Amino acid sequence: MSILFSPFSLKSITFRNRIFVSPMCQYSCHDGLPTDWHLVHLGSRAVGGAGLVMVEATAISPEGRISPDDCGIWSDAHAEAFLPITRFIREHGAIAAIQLAHAGRKGSCTLPWLGGGPLGMEACGWQPLAPSSVPFDEGHPVPRALTPDEMDVVETQFRAATRRALASGFQVVEVHMAHGYLLHEFLSPLVNQRDDNYGGSLENRVRFPLRVARAVREEWPVELPLFVRISATDWVEGGWDIDQSVILARQLKEIGVDLIDCSSGFAVPDEPVPFGPGFQVPFAARVRSEAGIASGAVGCITEPVQAEQIVATGQADVVLLGRQMLRDPYWPLHAATALQVDVPWPNQYLRAK
Repeated sequence: MSILFSPFSLKSITFRNRIFVSPMCQYSCHDGLPTDWHLVHLGSRAVGGAGLVMVEATAISPEGRISPDDCGIWSDAHAEAFLPITRFIREHGAIAAIQLAHAGRKGSCTLPWLGGGPLGMEACGWQPLAPSSVPFDEGHPVPRALTPDEMDVVETQFRAATRRALASGFQVVEVHMAHGYLLHEFLSPLVNQRDDNYGGSLENRVRFPLRVARAVREEWPVELPLFVRISATDWVEGGWDIDQSVILARQLKEIGVDLIDCSSGFAVPDEPVPFGPGFQVPFAARVRSEAGIASGAVGCITEPVQAEQIVATGQADVVLLGRQMLRDPYWPLHAATALQVDVPWPNQYLRAK
């Protein structure tokens, strides 16, 4: 019996297996609108047998994008553009999910394959927003520190994006609190230099991310799952760490979050991240055992036996694959063969089974 290929249920949703496709930015939108690239990219992972397929970090506002080519969901036109994608994902047995995000001080950048550097105002860039007026790195623009009124606006934008996600046909929403983007910036003492009720102590630093999670939970149907992605550590002394992540996870559970997606890093440049097979799995294990909430493990998970071992030993409830899914959209089908599990293949592909 394979645990990896056993069904997994949260709220009213049952996933056909525990292999989830991580949100991975494609930088291929026009004015935030998904294109045929997204239909093929995401649809092929559903055809490939994943239990959940999650759309990349999708901005709640134009200034919440990482680059001008990022996905967005700040208008009804954006919501409508996702409908063919979510329909195709569902028709092929996967659950359609979307990650709602605000890039914060890491916004207004060029495409990664063009260097990923800051995009100047003369090149259609914009001034990023952040908890504090501290740039991400040398040569990056100084972000504007959010006022309390502007924080109210961001919360409202998350609410509106959540309603649009439902109208778009998504069945899972994930709030992005990781990778040095806006909500992670509030959490990390390396970035958050505020001296009001949203900075300083742990209680203050988690205040705004919890507000956003609560707002999303209020807008999202109670019977549908809500995920949160966190960076479990900044990998830098004095930064956000796993102990604080466990505390946050307990608070998120009280709000009604159903799963914590455990990544790490990217709050500041040049962190000493010890990349290697399953290097973030211990974070998912601690969150699951100490916060009493379902967790997802992500990061350098590439082999079927490795993924099986993670879920079979209770270190996480699900695994999320990113780069490996870019290499092989049909990884779940191939993993099933490696683990000697018989899973259905699309009728159109049966001759290759």
